[in-house]
Amino acid sequence: MAGLTTHILDLTHGAPADGVKIVLSVRNGGGAEKLKEAVTNADGRCDAPLIAANDMKKGGYLLEFHIGDYFRRKGIRLDDPAFLDIIPIAFAVSDIAAHYHVPLLVSPYGYSTYRGS
Repeated sequence: MAGLTTHILDLTHGAPADGVKIVLSVRNGGGAEKLKEAVTNADGRCDAPLIAANDMKKGGYLLEFHIGDYFRRKGIRLDDPAFLDIIPIAFAVSDIAAHYHVPLLVSPYGYSTYRGS
């Protein structure tokens, strides 16, 4: 199964992060061109792949997770401005036949990601 997927786990609450806006862009030269916007469901995942298998292309991508709004909605008091408001993860696709899963493990003051399966 090729394509691009993601999910978000809220380490503060020990649960998936629902209702988080995610913006996917393709990186080009000095900037990025927006490809898609999605919102996570109750399982912290998008209802459809961010990139379908047939649409995968080699190159650089950027995922932006709008996590500050999520934590505010959950009643977490954040600094003003928030330490982590929008989390950018820049990554590259080298094998268009492979599945790329880019999860986010997050709290208001830290995050981690990896290439999942």
